[in-house]
Amino acid sequence: MLTTLKGDVRAFGMAKEGLIARQFMLGVVQTAGGLPIYHEVFAGNAAETTTLLPTLATVLERFPEVRRLVIVADRGLLSLDNLEALEAVRLANGAPLEFIIAVPGRRCHEFAELLGPFQRAHCAQATEEVTGKLAWQARRLIVAHDPAAAALQTARRSEQIAALIAQGEAWAGKLVEQDDGVKHRGRKLSDSGAKARFYLAVCEAHLSRIIRVDLKAQLFSYEIDETARGLAELMDGKLLLVTNAQDLAPDEVVARYKALADIERGFKVLKSEIEIGPVYHRLPERIRAHASICFMALILHRVMRARLRAAHTRLTPESALEQLHRIQHHRIRLGGSEPVTGVSSIKAHQNEVLSALRMKKPVAPQQLTLL
Repeated sequence: MLTTLKGDVRAFGMAKEGLIARQFMLGVVQTAGGLPIYHEVFAGNAAETTTLLPTLATVLERFPEVRRLVIVADRGLLSLDNLEALEAVRLANGAPLEFIIAVPGRRCHEFAELLGPFQRAHCAQATEEVTGKLAWQARRLIVAHDPAAAALQTARRSEQIAALIAQGEAWAGKLVEQDDGVKHRGRKLSDSGAKARFYLAVCEAHLSRIIRVDLKAQLFSYEIDETARGLAELMDGKLLLVTNAQDLAPDEVVARYKALADIERGFKVLKSEIEIGPVYHRLPERIRAHASICFMALILHRVMRARLRAAHTRLTPESALEQLHRIQHHRIRLGGSEPVTGVSSIKAHQNEVLSALRMKKPVAPQQLTLL
C-alpha cells in the first residue's frame, strides 16, 4: 500500500523591499508502514489532482518490481474523472492500480438513497462499530458507522441548534416588543441587523443548510430544514470510502484508510522536529536541496520509530535522541601530560536505547568515568 502526502513549504528570499515569500508544495510518497520512499517539490500552489499521476508514474518507473499497489488518499481526489484516470494506470506486470479514497462531507448527500436502507438495517440499533459495502458507479462503497461518535455528533448539533433558536427567538421577541413601544437598554435592534447577526452565528456553527435565514425578507425570519437535518444525522458517525479493491473485506479497507492518520504524522514531524519551514533560501535549487535533507531526516526518524516499537519500548525518537545526547566525548589534559580522551559512562536507560536502535556502544581509546 502506498500513500501520498502534500504540504506547504514557505520559502523566504531577500529583496530590496525586505523579505519576499514564495510558496512551494512538498509531495512525499510513503509505504503503508510509514517509510518515505520518494519526494518532490512542486512550485506554487499545485493541486493534488494534477501532481498525483505524474508522481505515480515516477514511482512505478523507479520500483518496477512492485506487483500490487493500493493508493490511499484523502477526500480531495474524489471525482469520476480522477477515478477513471487512476483505473487506467497499469503496473509493470499489467496489474491495475487500486485505490481507497474517502468521500468528502460536502458530497455525502449524493449517497443518501444508498445509505437509508443500510442505516435502518445495520446502524439504527448498533452498539459497536459496523462496516458494510454497497455498490456505487460500478465500484465498492465501504461504509463504517461508529454509534458512539454518531450519538455525540447528533447531540452536539442539537445543542447548537437549540442555542441558536433560543437566540433567534430572543431577538424576534425584542423586535416585537420594540414595535409595541417597549424600550430596552442599549442600541435598538433592527430586522436587518438581527438577520445579519443571526446568519453569521449560523454560518460559524456550520449549520446554514439546516437553519435557513431568509435574507431577502423584510422582517427577521428563519426556518429549520428538517430534511437537511435528517440527512446530517444520517451521516453522523459514518466514514464513506470508495475503492476498486475487490478482495479486501470492508473492515480491512477501513483499517487501511485509518492507518493514513498515522502516516500523515510524517508531515507534523517535518514541520516540528525536523523544522522544514520556513526555508530561508532564494534559489529554487537550494530549496529543493533543503527539502532533500529534511526528507532523509524523515527516513531516519521513521527507521528509529520502527526499531523502538519493535523492541517494545515506550520511547519516541525524540526521547531516544534526548537520552543519547547525554553521551559525551571528552578530551582532558592535566598539566603537561598527554591528553586523555574518553566517553562518559553509559547509563542503563541509554544502553536500552542503543540496544533498541541496534547501535554499538560508542568507545574511545581510553575510557573515562565521569561522576
